[in-house]
Amino acid sequence: MKLSFAELTARERVTHLLDSDSFHEILGPAQRVVSPHLALLGVPSAFDDGIVIGSGLLAGQPVFLAAQEGEFMGGGVGEVHGAKLVGLLQRALVCRPAAVIVLAESGGVRLHEANAGLIAVSEVMRALLAVRAAGIPVLMLIGGANGCFGGMGLIARCADWVVMSDIGRLAMSGPEVIESSHGVEEFDSRDRALVWRTTGGKHRYLMGDCDALVEDDVAQFRSAAIGLLDQSRPLTLAALEAEHALLTERLTRYGDCRDALDIWQRDGVPVPLRVTDMEADEIVTLKALIEDQPRVPA
Repeated sequence: MKLSFAELTARERVTHLLDSDSFHEILGPAQRVVSPHLALLGVPSAFDDGIVIGSGLLAGQPVFLAAQEGEFMGGGVGEVHGAKLVGLLQRALVCRPAAVIVLAESGGVRLHEANAGLIAVSEVMRALLAVRAAGIPVLMLIGGANGCFGGMGLIARCADWVVMSDIGRLAMSGPEVIESSHGVEEFDSRDRALVWRTTGGKHRYLMGDCDALVEDDVAQFRSAAIGLLDQSRPLTLAALEAEHALLTERLTRYGDCRDALDIWQRDGVPVPLRVTDMEADEIVTLKALIEDQPRVPA
């Protein structure tokens, strides 16, 4: 029976993703490690500050796992929230699990803790890259209703692997942020079809911004994560230069495109409008077909 990843809470996702009864939480709600800033602003706190961290087993292999709670301040990163994630990553350097898995759902930095949140994001990135440099793979699983934006969007793209559902979203800036900065003419955040085809999992997979595309199903996320255990990507200068070359080629090829529909058409998709209605496995097949075609100059 299919179990929607998007509709579960952070704790429910952890429970269903890991092997039964294997999760051991670190700094759970009983410890009441809360934000020192929210009470000063009269904002309610959460006893876990909106993130669940700990260790468990995945297909019998030890993993560290963090899950952001989108229902608390949109999964926003604050001082304690970020510190818990940093601590988990630093602990991984000592315990060396088969992977560190982050169930990311966040609008980015918590505006109530702007400076502390920004510092936290930078510290998470530093810790994540240290884990990768040690040969421990970091997996980002993205399928929550709030998507993965802002600082967490940057953190996600620092990981070894990104797994998204077909309804997940990933971007640097959220639709409302783009609209408020550059106007509705640049990006209409109320156009949900535009938002999803621009930031959604289907487009991200076709563009190569995520490594695996799954349905909104916990079992499929679990299967994808199991397949990536103990598989790290080298964190080298050559890999960074290859990524820069890819981005340069992408800008050259798609720089004049105004919509994902234009990109799909340029890549040889026969009926671009059909992409939004395709299932995840159909998108995977479509990408394979696109990659097999000769590259036509833009």
